[in-house]
Amino acid sequence: MKIFLALWYAMKALARLAMIGMAMAVLGSGSAHAATGSTAGRVQVEVVGKGRPLLMIPGLNSSAEVWRETCQALKDVQCHLVQLPGFAGAAAAEPRPVEFLPAMRGQLLAYLHDQHLGPVVVIGHSLGGLLGLQMAQAEPKTVSALVVVDALPFLPAARDPKATADSARPMADQLRKGMLAADAAQWQAQLKAGLPGMTRDPQRQAELGRWGEGSDRQTTADAMHAVMTTDLRDSIASITAPTLVLGSWAGYQPMGGTEDGTRAVFQAQYAKLQSVQIAMSAQGFHFLMWDDPRWLLEQVQRFLAAHP
Repeated sequence: MKIFLALWYAMKALARLAMIGMAMAVLGSGSAHAATGSTAGRVQVEVVGKGRPLLMIPGLNSSAEVWRETCQALKDVQCHLVQLPGFAGAAAAEPRPVEFLPAMRGQLLAYLHDQHLGPVVVIGHSLGGLLGLQMAQAEPKTVSALVVVDALPFLPAARDPKATADSARPMADQLRKGMLAADAAQWQAQLKAGLPGMTRDPQRQAELGRWGEGSDRQTTADAMHAVMTTDLRDSIASITAPTLVLGSWAGYQPMGGTEDGTRAVFQAQYAKLQSVQIAMSAQGFHFLMWDDPRWLLEQVQRFLAAHP
């Protein structure tokens, strides 16, 4: 069954490209920090508000702004809004990491140590959710609780439960090659192709389009490759932090998708994570913080209250 809306739509569109061989405005008294070292080409973090620290990580090609409205609506929290390098106009990482996800995980953990934060709540959307899972595995004492918004431990298995990182690698290699080989017009067309499946709001779709066009193509290609070849289904068994997973199924309803079927995919992929709660939005597409904000906020506030 198709799931994990935005990345899957992007994967389908960009895969077609590969196959044919074309292959922080500051709120209140906020402050910005680099994870480590100089600011250019590294993880950037804007600190907003006072209270319980939340590290809020956006997804593929996204700006830190994706979390600002959620941050504003939460009470008694200090939001650490993450901007990943290479996305939405941010400078690409220099030097380029050999492996994107481990490099970003390392920078985020370094930031928490440098700022003497922890344990903290990590909230990640899409690719950011994968990073949250990896952070909770790498340093359990640093993450007190985890919220994963519309992300799966292994995206290719949403379509083929028998898929492995090795079996997905040839497609991931082909996809990255096609993304990098496309000319500017082809690239923009492929970026726009998936926008209607990401959010219901046309204005937000346009904003996502601008973020995509402002992203470094090599970074996007490397990140997509990493997502397609990272299988956390077994390793999440080591996570001790209570975890809330918020999923979307509404975008597949016109194609016959059901809440029960979508929930079953999530449950299968998170089966080895003992302390997990899974909730499904009936209204939102992939960007749940925009399409179903009240529901997402209620879910997060209830979860935070249950795990002080």
